[in-house]
Amino acid sequence: MTATSPDAATDAATAAPTGVPTELSRGVLVTLGALTAVAPLVTDLYLPGLPDLARSLGTSDAMAQLTMSVCLVGLALGQLVAGPLSDRIGRMRPLRWGVLVLTVTSFVCAVATDVWVLLLLRLAQGLAGAAAMVVARAIVRDVYSGARAAKVFSELMLVMGLAPILGPLLGGQLMTLTDWRGIFVVLGLVGLLLLAASRLVLVETRPAASRQAVPVPARALRRLVADRRFRGFLVLSALLGVVLFAYISMSSFVLQDGYGLGPVAYAWVFGANAAGMIVGSQVSARLVGRLGPATLLRWGLLLVGAATVALAAALAWEAPLAVAAGPMWLVLAGLGLSLGNSTALALTPHGADAGSAAALLGASQFLLGAAVPPLVSVGGVSGGLMGATMAVAGVGALLTLWLGIGSRLVLAAAAHASAVPDPHQPTH
Repeated sequence: MTATSPDAATDAATAAPTGVPTELSRGVLVTLGALTAVAPLVTDLYLPGLPDLARSLGTSDAMAQLTMSVCLVGLALGQLVAGPLSDRIGRMRPLRWGVLVLTVTSFVCAVATDVWVLLLLRLAQGLAGAAAMVVARAIVRDVYSGARAAKVFSELMLVMGLAPILGPLLGGQLMTLTDWRGIFVVLGLVGLLLLAASRLVLVETRPAASRQAVPVPARALRRLVADRRFRGFLVLSALLGVVLFAYISMSSFVLQDGYGLGPVAYAWVFGANAAGMIVGSQVSARLVGRLGPATLLRWGLLLVGAATVALAAALAWEAPLAVAAGPMWLVLAGLGLSLGNSTALALTPHGADAGSAAALLGASQFLLGAAVPPLVSVGGVSGGLMGATMAVAGVGALLTLWLGIGSRLVLAAAAHASAVPDPHQPTH
C-alpha cells in the first residue's frame, strides 16, 4: 500500500476536476510545447529577412522593425482576450480559431505589397498567436497544480529555450533558399501543422460545469488584480520579461558591435546562452518534486539577481568576452530555473480562472519586456546600458519576491504546491 501525504492528496484532488483528464500524454505535452513556442517563431524566424523586407516594400529599416513590434503588442493584448474567453467557453474553440487566424495571416503576409497592410496583418498575427500561448498554459493548470504543474511548465521551457536558437538559425538558412515572403509561407505551414495537432491530439480540459461559475472577463481580471499575492507575481513576471527581452534585443548590438563578433560567432554565443535557460529549466523539472517550486523560485531569482549585477559590472568595465560570458550564461540559467516555478505558483490558487490568470501573466511579461529595452535604447545600445537594464530588472525581481509577494504569501502558494505523486505510479 502506497501512502499519500495529505498535502499531496489535496493537490491531486484540485489538479483534475470532474470531466478533466487526469494526465497529459507525451503527445499532448509536445503539442503544448509547440504552441508555447508560437511567440519566438513569429518574431524570430523572419529576423534575418528584415533588410530584404525593407528593400522589397520600399520602406525604412525602422518600419521593417516595427512589423516585429506590432506583433509583440498583439501577442500581449491578445492574451487578455483569449485567456478569459477560454475560461467562459472552453479551451479548444479560442485555441483552434487563434491558430487558424495565425495560419491564414501568415500566408497573406507572404503576398503583402504595402508595409501598412503588413503591419495590420502582423498585429492580427500576434493577437491570434496569443491564444495558442495562453490556452496552452491554462490547459496545464486545468490538469495539474503545485509541484507537478511546475515540473510540466519547466519541461515546456525546453521548447521555449530552443525556439529562440532555432528561429534565427532556420530563418538564415531559409534566406539562402527563398526571401522574406517564403519565410511567411513556412510560418503558414507551421500553423497548419499546429491546427492539425490541436484537432487530433488535444481535448477539452475545461468542462461545462466549470465555465458556468466564471464571471465576465473584465470582472475576472479585476478580481485577479485585486489579489495582493497575484499582483506580486504579475510584477515578478514583468521584470523577468525585461531581463529576457533586454538580452534578446540588445545582445546582438553588444556582442557584434562591441565585441566584434560576426553573425556566425554571435549565433553560437546566443545558442550557448539559450542552452543555459534549457539547463535551468531541466534542473528545475528534476528537483521540483523534492524541493518544491517556492524553494527553486528563490534560488532562481537569487541567481538572476547576482548574475545580472555581475554582468553589468563586467560590461561597464569593458571586460573581455570570456569574463562577461559566464554571468551572461548564468542569467539565462536563472531564468530557466525561475519562470516555470513562478508560473506554477501564480496559477495554482486560480484553477477556476486559469485562463484569465495566465493571460495577465503573459501580457505583463510581453508588455513591459517588449517596451523597456527600446525605450532605454533611444540614444543607442551599449554594453553598460544592457547590463544596467538587466541588473535593475533582475534585482527588482528578487526584491519583488521578498517585499511584494512576501514570505507568508509564498508559503501560502507553497501549501498548494506540495509534491504530487507521479501519476504513472499507482497508489492503493
